[in-house]
Amino acid sequence: MKNRPTGTAGRCFGSSSAPATKPAPSLDGSSVSEKDKDPRPSRLLKMRGQRKASMSGKLEQTIWDCAVIGGGPAGLTAAIYLARYHLSVTVFDDNTSRAAMIPISHNHAGFPDGISGPELLARMRAQAQRYGASIRGRKITGVQKDHGLFTLQCDRGTSFARTVLMATGVLNHRPSMLPAAHDEAVARGLLRYCPVCDGFEVSDKPVGVLGSGTKGFSEAKFLRSYTRDVTLLAPDGEHQLADAEQRDLEGLGVKVEDGPVISIALGADTITVATAARSFAFASLYPALGSDIRSDLAKSAGARVSDEGCIDVDSHQRTSVPGFYAAGDVVIGLDQISHAMGQAGVAATSIRNDLCEIEALVR
Repeated sequence: MKNRPTGTAGRCFGSSSAPATKPAPSLDGSSVSEKDKDPRPSRLLKMRGQRKASMSGKLEQTIWDCAVIGGGPAGLTAAIYLARYHLSVTVFDDNTSRAAMIPISHNHAGFPDGISGPELLARMRAQAQRYGASIRGRKITGVQKDHGLFTLQCDRGTSFARTVLMATGVLNHRPSMLPAAHDEAVARGLLRYCPVCDGFEVSDKPVGVLGSGTKGFSEAKFLRSYTRDVTLLAPDGEHQLADAEQRDLEGLGVKVEDGPVISIALGADTITVATAARSFAFASLYPALGSDIRSDLAKSAGARVSDEGCIDVDSHQRTSVPGFYAAGDVVIGLDQISHAMGQAGVAATSIRNDLCEIEALVR
């Protein structure tokens, strides 16, 4: 479980204006359907006379220069870069980006009045599409590499790409709440998942942290720099804190309360957490319950991952599988939009330069 509270440049091609589109090349030389047109000419790998078919029988003819898996800030940033490098790129977006749950972010540079996650993603999609990236609402279920070409499987067929960028991120472990109540609490700022992002908004307010062990300890200690009123609640029973952690929290004035938590209720301006012993009202509650790192596709493709499941990459975002890259929260690093976007820019430029080593990119 992930708990983190706390490249060489390529030569640019083309201008900043939006490009005209043309049909993508296909395996058999024909054009693809209108909805799957590729706005850029794709440099194809020779397939040694082989044709590939999906399990569903549907064969996508286009071979993309890069297939991006994940439609969050990292994936969309990479798509913008790749499209402006005159590479053909398609983004597979299953609409599970954590950024879509952000009601408003005030620490994303360039938006002094804040911007919501959905609005940021919408702007990024429009920008990527303006330069020719294809964005499709599909969930990739398998990735394999054969003869230098990646095969990507989903319930609607099979796609092919010369390179793959994984930007699938992570999924937070949620507290025990009905989905509608959970989403309302997040939208109202009563439930927050990122103290790095929005700890400023709870300055000098009563704050609860739901967690135990090192994860809970780290989150509570981090939030103590924003407010003196911090309570750490164990979700299931007694706390599993080390003696040194317990002493550290006591010295900081953090209140430590055992569970189990039996209910979480939303009020007009507060979120109330009830244990078997008493109830606590907070301006915001931060779950520190860990997360699932969505790296299974990378592992199935043979990429190395860390003990906790993060994809191992080098300084250019390359994984251990040639042609396979990763960026964003799915790799080791600070879970921040700005950091994910920076990694994506590095990854996209590495992809462009690595493809150029195979075949010169010329206009």
